[in-house]
Amino acid sequence: MSVSRRTFLQSASGIALAVSFAALPGFAFAADVDLEELLKPGPLGDKVMGAEDAPVTIVEYASMTCSHCAHFHKTTWPELKTKYIDTGKVRFMLREFPLDQIAAAGFMLARCAPEEKYYDIVDVMFHDQSSWAFTPDPYNSMLNFSKQIGFTKETFEACLQNQGLLDAINAVRDRGANFGVDATPTFFINGEKHSGALSIEEISKIIDEKL
Repeated sequence: MSVSRRTFLQSASGIALAVSFAALPGFAFAADVDLEELLKPGPLGDKVMGAEDAPVTIVEYASMTCSHCAHFHKTTWPELKTKYIDTGKVRFMLREFPLDQIAAAGFMLARCAPEEKYYDIVDVMFHDQSSWAFTPDPYNSMLNFSKQIGFTKETFEACLQNQGLLDAINAVRDRGANFGVDATPTFFINGEKHSGALSIEEISKIIDEKL
């Protein structure tokens, strides 16, 4: 079923965020996955930032309605980008792991926007998460929010009715689960798994050991 106003209203009464100990800020554990397999793009392709030949690759699985993901992107992400991505040390990609229909809709909007705006819109959505994700009427809240980032009512509804896009986002999530993702945010740093909203100090230590 496409994400519709009815779906939004049904899910608004109880957004089920998969919060576990691994999702708490500062809590992390590590496990290895096959990096070559991990880096195979899913049906939507990857939104990549950073140099192709960067010595460290970070894959983040996130949910747009995850408060810990928002915390990471508000606090750690700006310095991570400046210190490592912009300097060619880290290649970064964000992958969709929606924990509810509203999170899926948020990712759909980011994917429907112009390609070069993807990370800008993700940043805005995380920064303003409370204004569209956790309201009594999430459909209209997201509609109003979408107009601030360039959508019209018509393009908003067309995006959220794109069943193929929704199926692809869910496929990215399901593949993430096959890699052991069970909470958000989860990071794979050169194939090593770390869960939780890592601080810049914590993620810097991991990256520096791999440089």
